[in-house]
Amino acid sequence: MLSKFFLDRPVFAWVLAIITMLGGLLAIYNLPVSQYPPIAPPSIAIDAMYPGASAKTVEDSVTQIIEQKMTGFDNMLYMSATSDSAGSSRIELTFTPGTDPDLAWSQVQNKLQLAMASLPEVIQRQGVKVSKSTRNYLMMVGLISEDGSMDGNDLRDYVVSNIEKVLARVPGVGEVEAMGSAYAMRVWLNPEKLTDYGLTVADVIATLRMYNVEVSAGQFGGNPAVEGQRLNASIIVQNLLQTPDEFASIPIRTNTDGSVVRVKDVGRTELGTEFYGVEPHFNDKPSAMLAVRQAPGANALDTANAVKTAMEELSRYFPPGMKVIYPYETTPFVEVAIRDVVRTLCEAIVLVFLIMYLFMGNIRATLIPTIAVPVVILGTFGILGLFGFSINMLTMFGMVLAIGLLVDDAIVVVENVERIMSEEGLPPREATAKSMDQITSALIGIGLVLSAVFGPMAFMGGSTGIIYRQFSVTIVS
Repeated sequence: MLSKFFLDRPVFAWVLAIITMLGGLLAIYNLPVSQYPPIAPPSIAIDAMYPGASAKTVEDSVTQIIEQKMTGFDNMLYMSATSDSAGSSRIELTFTPGTDPDLAWSQVQNKLQLAMASLPEVIQRQGVKVSKSTRNYLMMVGLISEDGSMDGNDLRDYVVSNIEKVLARVPGVGEVEAMGSAYAMRVWLNPEKLTDYGLTVADVIATLRMYNVEVSAGQFGGNPAVEGQRLNASIIVQNLLQTPDEFASIPIRTNTDGSVVRVKDVGRTELGTEFYGVEPHFNDKPSAMLAVRQAPGANALDTANAVKTAMEELSRYFPPGMKVIYPYETTPFVEVAIRDVVRTLCEAIVLVFLIMYLFMGNIRATLIPTIAVPVVILGTFGILGLFGFSINMLTMFGMVLAIGLLVDDAIVVVENVERIMSEEGLPPREATAKSMDQITSALIGIGLVLSAVFGPMAFMGGSTGIIYRQFSVTIVS
């Protein structure tokens, strides 16, 4: 029998137990940590920006065109879309629980390519973002100016230009959303003056785009050069315009009489922001905010710490008076919840040891069941890693409950061994072998009964099944 196999090979049994514990220790460092299992079904978000367009225009020229191509997906539950007056379009496709987010993202990306040719030119140039969406924010990262030397526009431009892309590359971060926009040159057109000059908004846009470009001006002395040519120099010209006056001086049209219609003749230019839809404040002070979403399967605690570490590194280059704030975080709740459950687990182990010693009255007999506890608990972490589960309140509560069930079986074995030793006078080895022959079938029956009770919970569907699956697998393991 299997029990006799391990009795005859104690070294092999210890090696197997040590390997099990090492596997569990490695799994602990790689398992994601969260308060609850990921209940929300996987979803893929499509985001596009149409500057200057109304909600109706965005709906007709962007959102509906993309929606028409989002068909033929496997396991898609539903699709939702929003278009707002700020020019943004967001389409979110939700799939059934258990769908591979990477595969769903790839399918959505392929379908989106079919719609790109029908989208407005400005959106084709800017691109459309497809991301694995999570509904809830992990944390909010903000900047304020303590001395008031920077206003909200300065802060938001600094965030978009210097911080947003850095945080997006932090391991575990799925998406970073800036609450605001960078600086932009704004041209406020006068409709009456446009009519007087016979111009349209499209004429002004085309002119601005034509003049504000990067160009290559060539070289002096390039090959093929004349004989004796010794100088070869690149020509550097001013390409992108910088100031409102430079934009205001752009010629739109030259009339037949030689007069020139410039941008300043039909409107005014000023340095502002790309859009004014969001202006965050913190304690009545202008601020800039970044909303950080966690990547699917990432460790919430590690991701939040990595974001804070990255901000600490960036803060060394901040202008004077700029300060980092974290107005919203979910990780403190996760830390407190997991800490409470871990404390409960440790208390359960100590109480089980004390109660066993109180009733058995033998420290050696008490240590035998107690030694099995870390082996089984660490082994369970390894199984959680194989199933792709996380360390959360439900899996930890399952371990707390499993301690009592595990120790019950160990106590039955120890008490039966002591009974045989006292009644028949057999040495410990022979008494253990005889005891296992007597109660192995009973122990297997106990395990099968527990599996029959908790096992079916792992096959429940929907969000309820996701919750109870990790709990049941933890207990059965």
